[in-house]
Amino acid sequence: MSGTADLAGLYSAIEESARLVDAPCSRDKVWPVLTAYGDALARAVVAFRVATGARRAGELDCRFTMLPKDVDPYALALSNGLTAKTAHPVGALLADISERCPVDCYGIDFGVVDGFKKTWSFFPPDELQGLPKLAGIPSMPRSLAENHDFFARHGLDDNVSLVGIDYQHRTANFYFGEIPAECFEPKTIVSMLREVGLPDPSEQMLSLGERAFGIYTTLGWDSAKVERITFAVMTPDPTTLPTRLEPKIEQFVRSAPYTYDAADRRFVYAVTASKGGEYYKLQSYYQWRPQMLNLMLLAGSVEEPA
Repeated sequence: MSGTADLAGLYSAIEESARLVDAPCSRDKVWPVLTAYGDALARAVVAFRVATGARRAGELDCRFTMLPKDVDPYALALSNGLTAKTAHPVGALLADISERCPVDCYGIDFGVVDGFKKTWSFFPPDELQGLPKLAGIPSMPRSLAENHDFFARHGLDDNVSLVGIDYQHRTANFYFGEIPAECFEPKTIVSMLREVGLPDPSEQMLSLGERAFGIYTTLGWDSAKVERITFAVMTPDPTTLPTRLEPKIEQFVRSAPYTYDAADRRFVYAVTASKGGEYYKLQSYYQWRPQMLNLMLLAGSVEEPA
């Protein structure tokens, strides 16, 4: 996707997807991101994401993953003026991870409204990283080490599959692979949320949690608390899940553009527990690569997520 015509096609798909969820899409905001990463997008996985709730309305997030490991996504963002340099540890974390951990590939998130947001570091599927090693990274939030016992109790202390770094909110996401099956049981979900002081889950969250393939948590530098816990489900049709989709999200499910065979259509539907209550995120894949299943530790599964 290195040619201008290909980037133009991707921009058109982003513009179309944004229109479905009433998100204002400006070429001046989106085009600089596409050109900054253009040479790395030919083999990337491209996804579009929307979230529920008034605070998240009017935005469409775009995610590029499987960016090659010799491309530093944060350095590219800085050099292209997509984000401002900062002295906060968040600005050093990607480089610190890359120096100390094996990285298979990278990713980024940006919003059509809010611009560049995150980077992602994917670890090789056969080299998942342990929390003690990650917690020892100088720029890592101390809250990771402070919650080690919580993660260890649930078998999540030696199997981090990727780390997301949110530069706008100064938080980090930790995704886990090879998750013990009991983590998806309703009683464990209730226990996990209570342990970290989050509200009890709704029945809808418990039903989705039982179908989940992935768990990730959000931590920050300013507090020892686990800020959010998310359970993610992969499905070919979100309308069949035990949840009621908001009208705009259902419209997005039915009409979002994609470039691969309809029989292989993929969505990830995620439910997040936070202090402010539950909210939901739906991710539609526009451009897909089968190798992504290996990174998600889903190769060979029936319902493979993202």
